[in-house]
Amino acid sequence: MEFRARHNLDSRHGDNSTDLDGWGRRFMPKQDLSKQDRRLDRRAFVALVPGAAFAFAGCATRPAQPVYYGPTQKLVAYVTHERPGTIVVDPPNHFLYSVQKGGQAVQYEVGVGKEGYGWSGMATVHDKQEWPDWYPTRDILDRKPEIRQYMVPLQSGYGMHGGPDNPLGARALYLWQGKIDTLYRIHGTNEPETIGHDVSAGCIRMRNEDVIDLYERTPVGTKVVVLAGHSV
Repeated sequence: MEFRARHNLDSRHGDNSTDLDGWGRRFMPKQDLSKQDRRLDRRAFVALVPGAAFAFAGCATRPAQPVYYGPTQKLVAYVTHERPGTIVVDPPNHFLYSVQKGGQAVQYEVGVGKEGYGWSGMATVHDKQEWPDWYPTRDILDRKPEIRQYMVPLQSGYGMHGGPDNPLGARALYLWQGKIDTLYRIHGTNEPETIGHDVSAGCIRMRNEDVIDLYERTPVGTKVVVLAGHSV
């Protein structure tokens, strides 16, 4: 199965259909996006860096500067055999695609699992949650025991309440294979500066504004294809 993507070919000067970010990249104008969650203003998109976003190991040790991390989504030409509505994740290139009609897809920049923790295969979106609670797996707790001090009793066990400081961010899509929970998620983040890197414990991490847009586009039951590892 072959997947290839290229940027939107419309590069006419003066075209107002797309905007440029600070790096000169094109992204979709806000009027073309699904409605955004206004609760995120000043909470999820203004990150204190370096190191001042919620840190499990402790507080930041130096003053941080506020930095705005905007959306990364844009409409691109995308060749695939998958049907419109399918989500395709390309870990080596740190992109996620929501397949659209007419040979196009909405492309988002993502953070993916570090080498050794990544997962690939096919799954479906079994559930969706807004501002989800987080229940760290035993593997995560073994690797980061300092997380335990932030855990409290919740409805489904010990975990962390949903909110701007929660590592799952503003939205989460839960990936299952049949009746089995893969334990992998597509979710937001409280560390937007990590997007575009191999950072997470296997899940697919997005900026909060992007995951809200994807959440609105994606019904329960959507097919998700995660391409194989770091072979590019």
